[in-house]
Amino acid sequence: MQQTEIIRYALIAGLLITAYLLILAWNEDYGSAARPADAGAASADPLLDLDVPQGEVPASPPTAPETSDRLLADDTVPEVVAGEAPTVVTDDAPSVSPQEGLIRVRTDTLNVWLDRRGDVVKVTLPQYPVSLDTPDVPLTLLDRTPSFLYVAQSGLAGPDGVDARPEGRPNYRTDRDVFELQPGQDQLVVPLFFEDPNGMQVEKRFIFTRGDYKVRLEYHMTNPQQHPLRAAMYGQIRRSGGQPPDFSPPGMGMRPYVGAAFTTADSRYDKVSFSDLASGWEARVQNGWVAMLQHYFLSAWIPDSEAEHLYRGRQRADGTYLIEFVGPVLSIAPGQSEVLAASFYAGPKIQSRLAEISDNLNLTVDYGFLWWISVPLFRVLDFLHGLVGNWGFAIILLTLLVKLALYPLSAAAYRSMANMRRMAPEMKRLQERYSDDRQKLSKEMMDLYRKEKINPLGGCLPMLAQMPVFLALYWVLYESVELRHAPFMLWIHDLSAIDPYFVLPLLMGATMFLQMQLNPAPLDPMQAKIMKLMPIMFTVLFLFFPAGLVLYWLVNNVLSIAQQWWVMRQIEQAAPAAKGSK
Repeated sequence: MQQTEIIRYALIAGLLITAYLLILAWNEDYGSAARPADAGAASADPLLDLDVPQGEVPASPPTAPETSDRLLADDTVPEVVAGEAPTVVTDDAPSVSPQEGLIRVRTDTLNVWLDRRGDVVKVTLPQYPVSLDTPDVPLTLLDRTPSFLYVAQSGLAGPDGVDARPEGRPNYRTDRDVFELQPGQDQLVVPLFFEDPNGMQVEKRFIFTRGDYKVRLEYHMTNPQQHPLRAAMYGQIRRSGGQPPDFSPPGMGMRPYVGAAFTTADSRYDKVSFSDLASGWEARVQNGWVAMLQHYFLSAWIPDSEAEHLYRGRQRADGTYLIEFVGPVLSIAPGQSEVLAASFYAGPKIQSRLAEISDNLNLTVDYGFLWWISVPLFRVLDFLHGLVGNWGFAIILLTLLVKLALYPLSAAAYRSMANMRRMAPEMKRLQERYSDDRQKLSKEMMDLYRKEKINPLGGCLPMLAQMPVFLALYWVLYESVELRHAPFMLWIHDLSAIDPYFVLPLLMGATMFLQMQLNPAPLDPMQAKIMKLMPIMFTVLFLFFPAGLVLYWLVNNVLSIAQQWWVMRQIEQAAPAAKGSK
């Protein structure tokens, strides 16, 4: 096989590998979606229909249906024994009386609804609209509707835990039903109170912070009895399977990962899909966290205690999925008070904030197998965005920096390609002269390459070097919530979505075609036809890529054309002078 043929086949193979890796990654990491639970498993509750108007929460709502009431009861309260690790519970706890109403909490970042058991039954994010077409409709992260359940529960288990009583979980009392973070106020405390018939006094305190999506939950317990009381804190996330109800595929039917994630002693970031939860999952970890992920957003429980916790997940009989942590038993001496605490995060996957909250929580921003390139790429991109204030221009500057970093490699490749283009007539003459002797033709071509200092594989190097960066940037655009709904200019209102008018992909295809014209024409007619079809094939493929990624490749093509033209011009100007000196 001639060296020129090796160049073409290597280039074609490299481009096809790029497309294949993208498709493979979509299928493996984002193509599987569990089937949602049956709609009947989350029957509607009158109190959870849309927003509860301020000051109009009914004090004594109608009795909810039995199925609705049981969903609000924690029928999976962990069983713990003093001095032992928590054990799995197999029987459901009895149902409890209907809730008395919802407690609404408003901050600058969160709208939260709590039921009277202190469970988070709905969360909306006012700073993240559902879509660009509905800027005033906040995205709903947690909710409970007739067809979808996603709630966060917490309580006290153990021998004296108030949530493990035979009569069921307690209803807490509070002085009002609406709490709102006021201007100039940095923290908002929502206290819920309960006194056990045995005398233990419990305050379930939610602490909200301005500008943050992390909510601190504290259990303040006082023991008035003459003997110790023992309790352990637990936190659960219960969710229907499948994508969120308002999910729209970002392109080519791609489905981002939805499911559970944990951090363990063996794995900093362990994804546990819904199908794996159906088989049961369990681990014991010091510190740690448990999270439920979806595209751009997550909810997570992060215990405060550094002691060993039990983390586990499973599928419930009603078809929903449950993940939880259970802490160690705490003994409260007579007449003493103790505090058990954890944090609950419900919001966007902001890497810097997640890294501050807990070790490895930032890994929930999943950049795939090229994370070691994606992470520094995002950091550079974020820095550039801080300078220019526009993610589109930041991508352009990032492309320029990548091009500068690869300039020596690209320049050498383009010089080799320019020499090949200059020697194309001589190559054609050799091909015609030794058309019947391929061995002789290959020898003569190699002699020509050595004489003219041509690297026949040099033209592949720029493309091969760009492939990892291209794939890594794809994951950055696809996974980074900072680029969700990020506008560029003119008709590009969301760099993480496809170009609505396909202008960028068409321009990219045109620049790719122009770049092909600068390259030496293949000697093989079949290769020539394939090379002519490649701009069309890649234009069709890029129609479904995020606009930010197409912008990167378009700018890269423009810079490559300029660099290649400059190198070719230098080679062509130097060629007559070299001939004259001989």
